Amino acid sequence: MAITGSSMVSCHGDLDATFDALLAGRSGASPLRAGDPAKLNVTHGYGIDDATERAYRASVAEAVSASGVAGGAAGAHPYGVGEDVRLSGRWLAQAVAGALAEAGVDPDTSRVAVIVGTGLRELRAVEQWHGDDAALRLAQTHFNEAVRSVAPGVTEVHTLANACAASGYALALAADLLELGEADAVVAAGCDTLTESMLTMIGRVGTTTAETVRPFDTDRDGVLLGEGAAAVVLELPSDKPAFGLVRGVGIGCDAFHETAPDPGGVLATMREAHQRAGIEPGEVDLVVAHGTSTALNDPTEATALTELFADVAPADAPAVTGIKGAIGHTSGGAALMSVLVACQAMRQGTVPPVTGLRTAIPEAEKLALVIGEPLAARPRIAQINAFGFGGVNAVTIVEAVDA
Repeated sequence: MAITGSSMVSCHGDLDATFDALLAGRSGASPLRAGDPAKLNVTHGYGIDDATERAYRASVAEAVSASGVAGGAAGAHPYGVGEDVRLSGRWLAQAVAGALAEAGVDPDTSRVAVIVGTGLRELRAVEQWHGDDAALRLAQTHFNEAVRSVAPGVTEVHTLANACAASGYALALAADLLELGEADAVVAAGCDTLTESMLTMIGRVGTTTAETVRPFDTDRDGVLLGEGAAAVVLELPSDKPAFGLVRGVGIGCDAFHETAPDPGGVLATMREAHQRAGIEPGEVDLVVAHGTSTALNDPTEATALTELFADVAPADAPAVTGIKGAIGHTSGGAALMSVLVACQAMRQGTVPPVTGLRTAIPEAEKLALVIGEPLAARPRIAQINAFGFGGVNAVTIVEAVDA
């Protein structure tokens, strides 16, 4: 399936700004804007500030206006209530509008479905409604209204709450809809914002308080949340320009444990992704790891990757990077953001380093981690990992397209 349009926003800005930050190894962590750090036992997060949101909205509005699709001028306006309420649907609406505009797909003239992956939906807005008397309508807790605020002509909007693999699942189902002929184009998207509920959980579970995310590092202190949204338009391959090709998505739910990952379940999902994509491990040139900087995920993922590529000669081993050191753990949007970074790396011929990584954990010693400086390379096949609570896993295989 061809990715014909895309758009995303992270704490650094759009995809270009995010990729530049990754190449520079720049962390977007900043002091929390939500909640009381002393009570939460969390002091930092990777939040989107007002200036970044305004700049992203303006760039999307310009693209939508030039394209004449995705609801026309609707892309210029923020979805939802006042700026003081943190609505992930507002970022989602902009990402969907931007992706449709880039693809040149008009929901008023084509059958366009939308599948949104999320971990927390609009939980932050509900928290603000409950604790701060902020205005909130029930319809805003589902993303149908957000999507239709910029693309009223879409045929259907579905929301998947599949933890940190949610947008990977959305991508898999989007490909299925296309293959079955149920749509002319499908938007796969993901979004989440910082919530006090999740911050509280992180603060209770961790033994230390992290100020930045350092995936696969021996001195990592744990994960921090990021926020943002991402969207891609999938269409059947044609002569139309594409950002990348989705070869296959492996999905699984091993239900091993509520929070702890299972190496067997992770490995099984990776192998399913390879089988669906019709590739062998030796064909993978790049891995964008889940890399959460946690005590369990990092060694589990590193062990599974080491086993997956055990028969690949060291000289042919794929480069391994990750994006959470720069943008935090964006939950529902994490999988798609990593997919877009992988495609960008393949197009530019540069693989960004793992922000925050200095000394790799023992379990990752056999992996070709990109540390310190960007790697000049031309990957053709990339594997993107996304793992969630309860063993909800999604692994995507994408292929480069010639510019």
